[in-house]
Amino acid sequence: MELAVRLCFIGIGGAFGAIARHLLNISPLAGHFEKFPLPTFIINITGSILLGFLMIVLSDKVVVSENLRMAIIVGFLGAFTTFSTFEAEIFGLLRERLWGLTLLYMFASVAVGFFGLLVGVWLGRKI
Repeated sequence: MELAVRLCFIGIGGAFGAIARHLLNISPLAGHFEKFPLPTFIINITGSILLGFLMIVLSDKVVVSENLRMAIIVGFLGAFTTFSTFEAEIFGLLRERLWGLTLLYMFASVAVGFFGLLVGVWLGRKI
């Protein structure tokens, strides 16, 4: 039962995160730059800032339930941007002083992720 409640909190947070992301993507910001994806850039940067801030505040400074913390961090921010999770994982590797693994993860994630996108586009065009 406890897991079901936690999943409900994450789902509700995720719904709000997805809505927030969509609203930013359709905002007037989207039309200001012809090629540069400004809304996504703003989402990724604000998501990273929020994740760093909330990881500290909701763990060390403010007492909140684990369900609420999961709703905000995993649900809302997870749906709002996955980039913030990527940044947090890089931070964790750096904190452990795993320099080589950090660089490998950063560059491989971007390069292999982009390659994966190209494969997906190719596969999508094949069907």
